[in-house]
Amino acid sequence: MSENILITGATGFVGSHMVDFVLRTRPDAKLFATKRWHLSRMDNVRHAAERICWLDCDLTDPISTRQAIERAEPDRIFHFAAESFVSPSWANPHRYMAVNYNGTLNILESLRQAGSKAKMLIPGSGEEYGQIEEAELPIRDTTVLRPVNPYAVTKVAQDLIGYVYHCSYGLNVIRTRAFNHEGPRREKVFGIPWYAYQIACVEAGLAERELRVGHLEDRRNFTHVLDMIEAYWLATEKLPSGPLFLVGSEDEASIHTFREALEELIALSTAEGITYRIDPEFVRPTQVPRLIADTQPFRDLTGWKPRISYKQILSDTLDYWRERVAAGRH
Repeated sequence: MSENILITGATGFVGSHMVDFVLRTRPDAKLFATKRWHLSRMDNVRHAAERICWLDCDLTDPISTRQAIERAEPDRIFHFAAESFVSPSWANPHRYMAVNYNGTLNILESLRQAGSKAKMLIPGSGEEYGQIEEAELPIRDTTVLRPVNPYAVTKVAQDLIGYVYHCSYGLNVIRTRAFNHEGPRREKVFGIPWYAYQIACVEAGLAERELRVGHLEDRRNFTHVLDMIEAYWLATEKLPSGPLFLVGSEDEASIHTFREALEELIALSTAEGITYRIDPEFVRPTQVPRLIADTQPFRDLTGWKPRISYKQILSDTLDYWRERVAAGRH
């Protein structure tokens, strides 16, 4: 049966991959997506732009958001619009709260006013856990939240207001908290794409062979964005509204520090003699040393299992930045 699907943040990293997934697997669906008139970069969705019903919408404005919901009449919402780069959140905490919390609240309130039964996926972040000790691993949905940056605080608020609207008004809110996912289209302000971008510039003869990096010892479980997209879709198919579920790879082969990821990318390079140094410009005021999750409850309910290897994540990211550098889009 045909349905209306709304993707917020469709021009970004995760949202653009969900656009591709929906167009490929649900050709009968009517796909709506938000953008901010002249402000949204369309590079990631240019190939599919004509197949999308675009909604000019600033989610921080309740009127704009209500009009978008009224026009789309969604059956399913993937809410990926967010300020997601951690580092600027210290200097712009109000902006992060405006987008991540208020933007989500505006959608929820618009759905409440419309009496909508839409399924709304709210994707949280492992960053919400913050200062986790080794003895507390693996992280579970019951693990205490100790966020150590403003971005993480806004994601906690986003998640909890979704829970409030589910409990108070019966909204069909699907709550997930995803751990690190990487791959093509992730911008170079983030760790792994930043390394890959610099390596691509070295290979093209555009940069010196010494890379500048930030803190490298934080450990993560990495998942390919395409696997994460499938997980998000299954979440809206299989999960109940209300409870929180953690999402991410648990394979030991996918658990690495950022230093290990950097050195693996350097090993994949065609350039010889690449070195790196820690630049204070890229070191955050606080670190999140370890984010390793127990995602068994999610996998039990959905049958999801990541299929793409850690090494493929790195290879795909490096190839993406090679293409962008070669095309002069960097």
